Order: sequence, then C-alpha cells, then structure tokens
Amino acid sequence: MSEKTLLGLIIFGLFLATAVSAAGPAPVNLGTAASFAVLSKSGISTTGTTSIVGDIGVSPIDSTAITGFGLIMHSSNEYATSSLLTGKAYAADYTAPTPTKMTTAISDMETAYTDAAGRSNPTATELGAGNIDGMTIGPGLYKWGTGVLIPTGVTLSGGPNDVWIFQIAQNLDVGNGAIVTLAGGAQAKNVFWQMFGQATLGTTADFKGIILSQTSIALNTGAKLNGQALAQTAVTLDANAVTLSSGSGGSATPTANASTNATATPTVIPSRNADPTTPAPLPSPSATATPTSKPALTPSPTFRPSATPIATLKVTPTVGGIGATPKATVKTESNKTAITSGTGQTAEERPTMHSLFEPTVRIVYALIAIGVVAAIGAYSYFVVLKK
Repeated sequence: MSEKTLLGLIIFGLFLATAVSAAGPAPVNLGTAASFAVLSKSGISTTGTTSIVGDIGVSPIDSTAITGFGLIMHSSNEYATSSLLTGKAYAADYTAPTPTKMTTAISDMETAYTDAAGRSNPTATELGAGNIDGMTIGPGLYKWGTGVLIPTGVTLSGGPNDVWIFQIAQNLDVGNGAIVTLAGGAQAKNVFWQMFGQATLGTTADFKGIILSQTSIALNTGAKLNGQALAQTAVTLDANAVTLSSGSGGSATPTANASTNATATPTVIPSRNADPTTPAPLPSPSATATPTSKPALTPSPTFRPSATPIATLKVTPTVGGIGATPKATVKTESNKTAITSGTGQTAEERPTMHSLFEPTVRIVYALIAIGVVAAIGAYSYFVVLKK
C-alpha cells in the first residue's frame, strides 16, 4: 500500500469519525430511572383516558398515591397493571424486591437531576430572554436564570447522537397546542429539560424530551409527551399520551405477558447412555440368546515306532468333554504293526519326533567321522612321516 493511499484512508477515517460523533454535551445518565415513563416521589394521578407506554412508579410514597389507573395487583404483589398502562406500576409498599428497586430508581433520578443542573460552560445563556418560541436550536448546553416559555413551538435540529441540555432556574411553560419539533434525526432520549420549578404542558401540546423537575410536572388535557416525566414531587395527568422515549435505557414491559406455561418443544435424544456411569440396559428377557458351543477336544496321542504295538487310548468324547471312555485299538497291516489315533491316522502317516530329527543325527555322525579321520591323518603326517 502506497503512502498516499494510507494517508487518504487516515484522512477519510478522521472525517468519518467526525461525521458520526455526537455534538453537544455528554448525555445525562439516568441509571435505573431510565426504565420509567413516569416517576414521582409523592404521587401520580390521572383523569380521563390516559395512555402510558412504559413503567410508572412512586417512592417513598406508597401505592395509595397512584390514583385514577384502576390498578390490578399481580399475584406476586411485586407490581400492578392497568388498562391505561402498557407496562407495570411499582410502589414502595409492594413486595420485595420492589421497595429496593424503587429506592434505587428515585436515587438515580435525583443524581441525574444534579448532573444536568451542574453542567458548566454553556453554549448560550439567557437565550431569547427565556422565550425561545419559534427558534431552531442546535445541540448544546443552554442556561437561564429565569423560566422558559414556549408559546407555540420550537425546533431542535441535530443528528441522532446529538445532545441538548436545558438548565432552567424557574418554571417551564409550554403553551396550548405548542409543538417541540425534532429535526435532522434528533431523538427525544437525548433532550434533557432540567428545571428548579415546575413543568406545565398546555392542552394538546406535543412535547419531546426528558423532564427532570425539582418539583411537579403537570400535563393538561390531551397533551402528549414523547420522553419521560421524572418529578421530585407529583405528576398529574389528564387524558394524556406518554411514551417512553426509544433507547432511553429501559424498554416498556407489555401488559400482555407471554404465558409461562408454554410447552417447550422436546429435544430428541439418541438412544444411548448419556451418562457413562449408568450401566447399559439388559436385553429383554423375551430375547432368545444363542448359546456358544464349546467343542470337545480330542487329545492327540504321542506315537513311538516299535515292533511291539503300544496301546493308545481312543477317547469317545461326550457333551462338554467330560466322561470319556478310553479304548485301545491295535491294527496290523502288511506285517507292520500300526497304531491308530483317535483320528484314524497311522504312525507311518503321522511323523514322529525321531523321524524329524533322524537326518540331523546322521549329519552329525558324518561330521564326527570326518573329524576323526582328519585327526588320524594329521597325526600320521606330523608324527609318523616326520620321523
């Protein structure tokens, strides 16, 4: 690879990294509070036909502070459900581990609020003197020492990874029918509205982002929220639609739970012993075993040629080779006495040890004789002739 090509790839990589990097401050970490569409320390109430996609929860107040939902306690007593809720409702007085879960979630919410309020080096301060109506605002950190007004709408323009944090010292007031528009791929999960006062969304307002309020959050009739309502006092709803922002760190738990009694598809296991310590199964008693026959051995007699017949035993074997009866048989043919073996062979037909070694003996005798003759000759030459 040439140096120019390598340099080009490096420049392209730097350009690509710059293009996909997020603009604005780092996002606020919500911790376990990220799984709640609505979370409050002192109560959640609703009137009218509210629809919430996501979990809701209260703590340290107990479940009596969740009103208007017609809660139905689950058999575990760890959470409740509602026809208005696509998710679960949690409270500090439900069965463990819910109290601990809620304590942690509230703590994480307070930590997130402190984080958002403490960010420094703002992109702009006192933008619009607190009235940002009709503005298009890029990613960044924005700070006001007053409240913020959005009478008709505002546009947040940026990429899918860009972040906005709005630090508001007083209240956030969104007008009736006002719309917060996300442009260029901006996502509600990356927009944080932190205020020391309360947040009020006007009738039929369409709001986006995560509201971190030091006090209360109120959604007037028909207002919509794509994000989260996280309040350190109370949240009041009135025929609202609240949807947990996608990717905010927690997914909504649907009310229709999958049946825990579903029948699993059985796994087919080959017919062999999976456990080597388990003995193999014995064959069925109905199976007929084929006996292994045990041949009866016929002893092989040892023969010695002799003019005198030597009686040998002829064994008549019985089953199992037991109970043989010895019987001697003498056979004479052509003036030669032959002794038959149990197989009918004669001594002439079956070689003996003597007949096998007879040639060797003769050779040895011949060599000895030659040696004797040679010795005599040598003696005669050296002793007699040399004289």
